[in-house]
Amino acid sequence: MAKAKVRIVFCEGCKWALRSGWYAQELFSTFHGKLAAIELVVGDSGQFQVWANDQCLWDRKEQGGFPEIAELKRLLRDCIAPEASLGHCDLDSGGD
Repeated sequence: MAKAKVRIVFCEGCKWALRSGWYAQELFSTFHGKLAAIELVVGDSGQFQVWANDQCLWDRKEQGGFPEIAELKRLLRDCIAPEASLGHCDLDSGGD
């Protein structure tokens, strides 16, 4: 199976480059061996989106903010490796 390509589109004027880089580092760490690339792309004003293999996983304007890293990892896993376990990220956060 081909490795996934992730694209993070962010607003440079909003100073979201550091956040985008952190998301990229977290995704590389979690999906070791499953990603071909993570591309950071300067987008339009106020834009923040995460794409995997041309599927939009997160759009700040539609979802109303930024994803928690565990949520973003679940979304990416469901897109590229639904059978994979994310360990503690898979645990129900609404528990005790």
